[in-house]
Amino acid sequence: MNIILLGPPGAGKGTQARHLVETRNMVQLSTGDMLREAKDSGTEMGNLVADVMARGDLVTDEIVIGLIREKLEDTTDHGGFIFDGFPRTLMQATALGELLEATGKPLDHVIQLGVDDEALVARISGRSTCGNCGEVYHDVTKPQPADGKCEKCGASDFKRRADDNEESLRNRLMEYYKKTSPLLGYYYAHNMLTRVDGLADIKEVQDSISKVLDA
Repeated sequence: MNIILLGPPGAGKGTQARHLVETRNMVQLSTGDMLREAKDSGTEMGNLVADVMARGDLVTDEIVIGLIREKLEDTTDHGGFIFDGFPRTLMQATALGELLEATGKPLDHVIQLGVDDEALVARISGRSTCGNCGEVYHDVTKPQPADGKCEKCGASDFKRRADDNEESLRNRLMEYYKKTSPLLGYYYAHNMLTRVDGLADIKEVQDSISKVLDA
C-alpha cells in the first residue's frame, strides 16, 4: 500500500509516518532525509545532489523524482511507501503519479492531517525534540523529563527549532497553503483524499489513519 501524508508544518506527519513504519513495515520517503542520504552516498545521483547543494541552488523536481525512483526500485520486502513532504505542487503530483504508474506501484490513499491554525501555532511554539532519537516534547502537554533525560532513549540533548515561534510559524503556514492547497482539490477529484483530525491525540490520529488504510 502506497500513501501520501499531507499537512502543514507541525501537523504530525513525521510522527504518524514513524508509527506506520513500525507497525506496518512501510518505508518512509521523506524528501529531506533522501537528499541528506544521497549527498553522502557517493553515487552518481548523490554527487549531483551534493554539487547542487554546494552551490546553494534548489534541488530540482527531476532530481527528487530520480531519488524516489531509486528507492522504489531498490527497496523490497516492505508494506508499501509513505510519501512525506512530497509532492508539494501539482507539477510534482503529476510527476509522482507518472512514476508510480510506470513502476507498477499505484497510489492508494492521500491522507490530509487537517488542523486549526491557531491551535497548531500554540502547539508548535512550545515544542522541542530529543536530538538523539527525535522524540517530541512540549512545554505544556508533554514537558521534558525532570531528570533532563529523554524518556525514550535516555539522551540529554534537547533541541528547539529557531523558527518554532509564532511569526515564523504563520509565515510557514501561509507558504504551505499557497503551494499545497491545489493538491487537495487534485486528489479529491481523483477520489483519493481523506481528511483526519491532525490535532487529535496521537493515538486517535493513528486509529483514524488505520481505519482509512484498512477500509
